Amino acid sequence: MRSFTLLGPGLLVLWSAHASILTLGGPLSAANESPPTASTATGSAFVTVDTVALTIDFNVVFSGLTGVDTAAHIHCCIAQGGNTGVATAVPFLPGFPQGVTSGSFVNQTFSLLDPAFYNPAFITSNGGSVSTAEPVFLAGLLNDQTYFNIHTGANPGGEIRAFLVPIPEPATFVLGGLSLVLATVRRRRTHI
Repeated sequence: MRSFTLLGPGLLVLWSAHASILTLGGPLSAANESPPTASTATGSAFVTVDTVALTIDFNVVFSGLTGVDTAAHIHCCIAQGGNTGVATAVPFLPGFPQGVTSGSFVNQTFSLLDPAFYNPAFITSNGGSVSTAEPVFLAGLLNDQTYFNIHTGANPGGEIRAFLVPIPEPATFVLGGLSLVLATVRRRRTHI
């Protein structure tokens, strides 16, 4: 639910009472790996998370891997640049294209309450049940502590990675820019 408020004459501010739909993602690149790889593969990985319905929708595209993919999943929970264990199904998320050097994984939606979505080791290390592991995974997503990784034979630790960070809505940019313009106009008027 979005609300708009006027703070002072002419300053428009956008605030969100409770965000339920969040988009996270970024570019898949070798430079994001730790340590970076020499791969020239590219792509993007985006997820849309519904924090009320507890679902996650994937939109991933990639090309140019050095060899066929051997795994693709989300790792959680660590600060950007680090390496950590796999949170989601292993070696691949269900339905992810396997044995390819390029492909897409779009409009694939999973329940965050489905045990099959998770790596059993992630569930075990986070309380032993989905009801205890799911909040840990969701907190990792919301706190920029996850990354999507595609592994290959040449790069078994991961060939390309995307940090799953918040992607602002286009309207937020427009309204933020409008707020700055209005604030500047107001400031100029008060100094004349």
